[in-house]
Amino acid sequence: MKLHALGAVYQRELAGYFNTPIAYVLMVIFVVLSGLFTFYLGDFFGRNQADLRAFFQWHPWLYLFLIPALAMRLWAEERRAGTLELLLSLPITVTQAVLAKFLAAWTFTALALGLTLPLWLTVNYLGSPDNGVILAGYLGSLLMAGGYLAIGSCMSAVTRNQVIAFVLAAVVALLFVLSGFPMVLDVFGTWAPEVLVRVIASFSFLTHFDALSKGVIDLRDLVYFISLIAFWLFANVVIVEMKKAG
Repeated sequence: MKLHALGAVYQRELAGYFNTPIAYVLMVIFVVLSGLFTFYLGDFFGRNQADLRAFFQWHPWLYLFLIPALAMRLWAEERRAGTLELLLSLPITVTQAVLAKFLAAWTFTALALGLTLPLWLTVNYLGSPDNGVILAGYLGSLLMAGGYLAIGSCMSAVTRNQVIAFVLAAVVALLFVLSGFPMVLDVFGTWAPEVLVRVIASFSFLTHFDALSKGVIDLRDLVYFISLIAFWLFANVVIVEMKKAG
């Protein structure tokens, strides 16, 4: 029965994205900006290489704004509309409700990412790329999007104001991005031990996604993203439980 309720919440959330224009707008913005950044800012033709490195390198920055915008409504809207109690009255645990909402948002993100597949076809038409590397890049991008979504979902549970949820999610995600930024690591490297610099870099989306986007599938990178998602979803569950009890 609980699995049926989980599936019902998942279907409701996923259908909800297609019932609002903002979801379509976000999807179009992602696809359009991905193409513009790849072919213009990424100097796709000037590089004269049949790969999608110029495409994947912009994903951490695109997700920094688009994913929080997608996730901000997950719990904030439930609290604002007063439907949180109704949701939690279903024969479903808070953990399952959190998971259902997250999976629906992740599925929508995967669909948006899937709309960029013509870029992959274009690269194959223009040259002979290493499709294994490109596939690893898509896998890494989807996992990274999951990390952003888990953070966004947790921040959405903190407040009933979607704008505040967006800002909190973007700020927290930015910290995870900047912790691997060369400029930040250089600042720490001037005074901190090398082991501390490595620890700081290990928390970054950039550090782990960069390897995957190059086709290097390292178990440590997979564990990082899965652990990150699990941590923030756990925090999400704790916050919703607290709001429920309050």
